[in-house]
Amino acid sequence: MDRKAECSVVIDLPCERAWEKLCDLGLAHCYVPGIVRTEITTGRRTGVGASRRVYQSESRCLDETVVEWREGSGFVIRLHKGDRGPPPPFRSAAFRYWIEPEGHDRTRLTTTLSYAVRWGLLGRWLDALVLAKAIRANVRDVASGLKDFYETGVAVTPARHAELRAARRTQTG
Repeated sequence: MDRKAECSVVIDLPCERAWEKLCDLGLAHCYVPGIVRTEITTGRRTGVGASRRVYQSESRCLDETVVEWREGSGFVIRLHKGDRGPPPPFRSAAFRYWIEPEGHDRTRLTTTLSYAVRWGLLGRWLDALVLAKAIRANVRDVASGLKDFYETGVAVTPARHAELRAARRTQTG
């Protein structure tokens, strides 16, 4: 994979408590914007090989399978549509969730989407003009949504995601 978008936030929870929540793969709809439901699709609920399906609507979904797992620290999930690989425009795509202690009773979360686009020069042009910016924004939304959900215990609604985005814009000027 030749492209990467990354965001890091500090969560006001000890690392152990953040890990308890992070390793529950069934909670993605509580913090990922645009996801309305999460379903575990394998017998494994954690570790390499565990899989979930995230729904953007009742019929539109994406599969995510754990390809790397480090207990207490994080994991990498491969994004795919069943056996067909990732959805267009991606040739490959993987999302990494990683945590580490950040001082007393705080945790640093880093979310990273690594990807490669299809369609050769056209795909690279599309990525440069449109996709990269949208992907960076989505990775930031996931990180801020996860932080908000972990700290409050309340699932992040579309309206709350909009508030978090506005607060980020205000902070960065």
